[in-house]
Amino acid sequence: MREKSIKIAISGKGGVGKTTLSSLLCYLYARDGQRVLAVDADPDANLGTALGFPPELLTKLTPISEERKLIKERTGAEPGTIGAIYSLNPQVDDIPDTYVAEYRGIKLLRMGSITQGGTGCACPENTLLKSLLDHIVLERNEIAILDMEAGLEHFGRGTARGVDAFIIVVEPGRRSIETAHAVVKLANDLGVQNVYAVVNKVHEGQFAELEQEINFLPILGHFPYDPVVVDADFHGKNLFDLSESFVQEAEKIKEKIDSLLR
Repeated sequence: MREKSIKIAISGKGGVGKTTLSSLLCYLYARDGQRVLAVDADPDANLGTALGFPPELLTKLTPISEERKLIKERTGAEPGTIGAIYSLNPQVDDIPDTYVAEYRGIKLLRMGSITQGGTGCACPENTLLKSLLDHIVLERNEIAILDMEAGLEHFGRGTARGVDAFIIVVEPGRRSIETAHAVVKLANDLGVQNVYAVVNKVHEGQFAELEQEINFLPILGHFPYDPVVVDADFHGKNLFDLSESFVQEAEKIKEKIDSLLR
């Protein structure tokens, strides 16, 4: 099978289910025989758990932002320093193959977050993370599913434009809708063209009303509220193996993405 190069970023308010969608898409593309890189770029990193990675694999996987030796080696500066002289173009091409865990055909990379002084500014950690994201989106030939936080701090304009599909997960709730508005504005400011929505946790009869609330976005699909998702999360199980109905809906979403990108 010919390998695809598709980069999908998934964002939304915390807790809306973007990690659930990310994990399902990862498994569907892997099932197709594609090379899949799952990128956990949310500071509240739990994509590995949603994918069902064994705990012994996850405990060995350090977020890139916490790899102090790597950051100093590649940038030439100590992590956490501001104003130091360091490389603005660090080598990152080996990181997505080396600093990963692999399970059932999916490679998992944890980006991590910057917790020390210098967040959002020019500092070694941020420089390395941005360079790494640039490389993943613009240069690698594989399926990359990016589980993002609601902000787009690590996206430069060129990287954002290189994303094939930017999906915002929305749940019934005013804060989630407001976050969607904010993310759309950020995406538009960066020149992202293909922005879509996926609706999650919808009770029967809610979808039509929510569809009107987010009429500023094309909707790729929707998932119902289902206790099986809560149970899977509680037990650290992979939803792909637990819910055929969710897999079927995710398949429809994937088919729409593939069709839009042809």
